[in-house]
Amino acid sequence: MDLHFVNLLDHTPHDCTAAATTSSEIMEVTSEAFCAGDYDLSVEIYSSQQADVRHPDRGLSLLKADALSRAGRIAEAVDWYFTAANLERLQANELGTLVDCIAHSLRIKECTNSTVVSEDEQSLDLFSCRLCKCLLTDPVTLECGHTFCKRCIEDDAIKECEICGCKLIKTYGQIKPIGFRVNVVLRSLLDKWFCAESKARRCWLEGERMRSERDFINALEKYNKAVEIAPYMPPLLGRRAELHMAMNNFRQAIEDLDAVCRLKPLSPEAHHAKALALNKAGQKGEALRMYLYCVALKPDWGSVKLEAQAMLSDMFSSVFQRDVRPKLLIFQHRTENKPPCEDSATLASVLAGLSSPTGLKRRTSEKFRGSAPFNKHLKIDEVRSSQMPAACCNERREVPSQLLDTSDLECSLCMRLFYDPVTTPCGHTFCLKCLERCLDHNPICPLCKDNIAEYRTTRGCHKTLLMEEVLQHYLSEELAERSTVHKEEMTELSNLTKEVPIFICTVAFPTITCPLHIFEPCYRLMIRRSVETGTKRFGMCIADSVKGFADYGCMLEVKDMKFYPDGGSVVIAVGVSRFKVLSHGHRDGYSTAEIVLLEDQKVEGEELAELRRLHDSVYDQACAWFTSLKENIKNQIVHHFGQLPGKDPDMQWSPNGPAWCWWLLAVLPLEQRAQLSILAMTTLRDRLSATRRVLILVARKLQKPPSTAASASL
Repeated sequence: MDLHFVNLLDHTPHDCTAAATTSSEIMEVTSEAFCAGDYDLSVEIYSSQQADVRHPDRGLSLLKADALSRAGRIAEAVDWYFTAANLERLQANELGTLVDCIAHSLRIKECTNSTVVSEDEQSLDLFSCRLCKCLLTDPVTLECGHTFCKRCIEDDAIKECEICGCKLIKTYGQIKPIGFRVNVVLRSLLDKWFCAESKARRCWLEGERMRSERDFINALEKYNKAVEIAPYMPPLLGRRAELHMAMNNFRQAIEDLDAVCRLKPLSPEAHHAKALALNKAGQKGEALRMYLYCVALKPDWGSVKLEAQAMLSDMFSSVFQRDVRPKLLIFQHRTENKPPCEDSATLASVLAGLSSPTGLKRRTSEKFRGSAPFNKHLKIDEVRSSQMPAACCNERREVPSQLLDTSDLECSLCMRLFYDPVTTPCGHTFCLKCLERCLDHNPICPLCKDNIAEYRTTRGCHKTLLMEEVLQHYLSEELAERSTVHKEEMTELSNLTKEVPIFICTVAFPTITCPLHIFEPCYRLMIRRSVETGTKRFGMCIADSVKGFADYGCMLEVKDMKFYPDGGSVVIAVGVSRFKVLSHGHRDGYSTAEIVLLEDQKVEGEELAELRRLHDSVYDQACAWFTSLKENIKNQIVHHFGQLPGKDPDMQWSPNGPAWCWWLLAVLPLEQRAQLSILAMTTLRDRLSATRRVLILVARKLQKPPSTAASASL
């Protein structure tokens, strides 16, 4: 014991001032001991102070009881709480230390190596609804790609996706225009893989409907049937227990909740529900055990801690309800003293049976030792739960290997394993590329023929994430093979010389913008593939009555796209290079070609100087012609093609020659065949010469009087 404290205890004050000083010093030492965690010293100080008072002091009794609790001497602490209760009713807020210390003792002794999981934070598996935390029943896939139970998502209180926050615009619980449709593939898979649980869940939901209609008898029958099918579903047992409580069937409710606690021994919520049932059934002692266990499992659960404190307060006060005075005398040794009545014995038994902390320095009575230690409940529950099926012990659901069949996860369009699975508003699932090809032709579901024209604008490319995760988890090898095949197809499509997609429409030129309205199914597919492969390029040729398309064309690169609800789109493309067709072909409804790219032949020396003079001369002619045009015509040209580009310092730096030359060919009034012949030229000299001839002809035509031009046209 602290020497200074011994001196203080031995000191006998001779006057009031000395007594006050000594008392102040003792309290200071007590406070220091408390802060330092030396609770045994605090207990001795409080005992010494009690010896110096003539009458029992309630405040000192509470302080000593709290110190004993913190020292782990729970049984002794209980005696002193009884002493304080004898003097005046214990308030709930005065029992916080006792509850904390008992909970701490339990937590250290039993829960050190265990993970406490709350209902809201429990680990959910792939097949759990994030709203009800149960197996997905009648799964509905939203626009964002996340899946929930149909019953859960139709709740008017649900305004957005629980996972990503995607807004849901609902009318009477339904999404317009066709409402929430069940994901057909996922429902069949869940019914096959988790047959018993799926059937039980449907019976359970029938019971929920009847319960909402106050038809408790039939609701209970549905619950019972569900439990018969799947007896190890904690949420189901919990709901049946709630119904039993509503029907005042407390014994049955306690049985169900006892089963829940065995299945989920570390769930604070399960033990709290059992505590409520026990309390309503009048089993105060067992209810208190459960409350204290809840606090041990979840120390920050303030409301439950207050419930435990309130129950303790009631149980302490019940000891003295009939004015039975306890036989606990402060100035006597407490070892042989017992609480004065049956309720007191019950309370002491409950508290003593909770735990036997290592800090306990006194032996409890035979009556106390006769009660089963509460810390054994967890071990018993763990043994029982280990004998349950895997699915019931809060483990993650796993698909039985014998029930896995790749044919259950095949696209009905390509008959191959789903790749980038997407789900339509009507509930059918396809590969993304397969569905897009179908929508190119007709905006209806390939299976049920529902109109899904809004699919592209509302869902875009949001994959069905649950289906994707199932494929990755259970069919990873098959999915890898499917991915390899897809990549090979994309590589083949991205070859810009062997099989170039050809858009048969008009003459395009390098560097010149070419806007296109895409509405034909074959070209929708062609443009989409060119974007998906990453090349964003395709060839543009004019039609040919014999070969299908001309032998020369221009390669275009997609710069921007805008989709419309009907599946059409507007594509902004720019010419990048010229090519010559070596062979003509077809693929999936559109034309293809094997090509060779064209480049201008470069010149040097005197030829280069002569080419420069020709280049400058033609450019000046072009400027003069453009300047001579009417203002409204010039504005239209500039709006569509932009301003006339300037001369390049090095007219041969580009394999396609100067940009202004292509701009001029695009705006000059030439027939497509004439434009094509100039496009095919591989020398800048020839192209400039041809352009100069066209400019001369156009200038002459502009110089003719209107009457002459009219007669000439006739």
